[in-house]
Formats: sequence, C-alpha cells, structure tokens
Amino acid sequence: MGFIVMGVSGGGKTTVGEKLARKLNLPFYDADNFHSKANIDKMAHGIPLTDADRHDWLATLATKLREWEQAGGAVLACSALKEKYRDTLQSQSQRPLHWVFLDGSKELLLERLGARKGHYMHSDMLDSQLAALEKPTYALQLSIENTPDELVDQVVVALEQDPAVGTKPTV
Repeated sequence: MGFIVMGVSGGGKTTVGEKLARKLNLPFYDADNFHSKANIDKMAHGIPLTDADRHDWLATLATKLREWEQAGGAVLACSALKEKYRDTLQSQSQRPLHWVFLDGSKELLLERLGARKGHYMHSDMLDSQLAALEKPTYALQLSIENTPDELVDQVVVALEQDPAVGTKPTV
C-alpha cells in the first residue's frame, strides 16, 4: 500500500508522513531527499523549480514508488502540486496510491515556514507553490489546523471506513 502525503511547504508533510508510516508499520521517505543538487541549489537561492526541473525527480520517485510497492508499501512526503505530477508519480505503481492532502491557510503556512530552520525552501517561495497547486478532489483532504497525531488518526479512521480512501478513480 502506497501513501503520498502532499501539499505545499509548511503543511507538515514530513512530520505527518513519518508518524503515519510508524502507525502503519511502513517505511517513510521524503521526496526532498531525491532532488538533484542543481534543484536544491536553485530553491536555496529562492528560484522556483520549473516543470523541466522536476521531470527527472518525478520519474525517479515513480520508479521508487513501484519498488516500494513491490516491497510491501511506503509513505512518501511529496509536494505533488500538479495533477500531471501526480499522474507521473502513480504511473509505475500497480495499485492506486493513497493521496493525503494537507491543506491550510496561507497565514498558518507562512507562520510555520518562518519557524523552520535549516530548510532550503524559503517562505518567499510559498506564493509560487500556492499558484501552482491543483487541489486533488480525490485525495483525503485534511486541515493542518489539527495536530500531526490528529491528522494520522484521521487517516487511519478513514482507511478503516473505506480502504480505497484517497485513491484516484480510474476511468
């Protein structure tokens, strides 16, 4: 079973993803760790990534998601801002991925980004992420006003009620 905890920077993807992975007894991965040095340098200088910058990164993640699926599943924290990115991420998996979308107000996101130390994503880049974000209607959408533990509990309860929660409908 594969899960992607998604949303813009500052939403708590890594924290929630790590906790969800522990709760589900799955490995956790952060998509940020798969960026090229060039992408990291670009973001560290406040330059938003283009679709071309993200192409190889997304292809690598799709391959990894297939490998993790074959090994029993995983939780990945990944912005996955656009539908075409989510399509790429899903493209190599045999089973539908579960999408958990962490959503919140710009004010709360800015507050969190301002408190974060040592991360290459600067708060002034939030506007570009919010502009690029295409909110998925099929994802399990959760408010970041809740604590990470509450968010994980919401995912687990939703899965118990519907094992297909947060998966993209097939056409």
